[in-house]
Amino acid sequence: MKDFLLSHSVILADGPAASSSVPQPGRAAPGALADAVNLVLGIAGWAGTAAGVAGIIITGAMMAVSMKRGEGSEHLSRLGMVLGGCVLVSTAGPTIAFVFN
Repeated sequence: MKDFLLSHSVILADGPAASSSVPQPGRAAPGALADAVNLVLGIAGWAGTAAGVAGIIITGAMMAVSMKRGEGSEHLSRLGMVLGGCVLVSTAGPTIAFVFN
């Protein structure tokens, strides 16, 4: 098996790809693509923030109505889910920047 792998690595090293230069793309995206991606990510971030604020307002209103009826605080778990989503939206960019830089 070792001879088989060795012979194939020699063939690949001596093939036409070894003599031609392999392009090495940079880390930065082309200008037009970067602008489009930044626009889409900006809209998604704004929509996520708006959804989080709306979720907190709706959960608070539901909690107020349920307290008036005398029901328990079952909406605290819903508030925890909304706040967890807000944390995910707000930390998505810094987390990805930390991982890839």
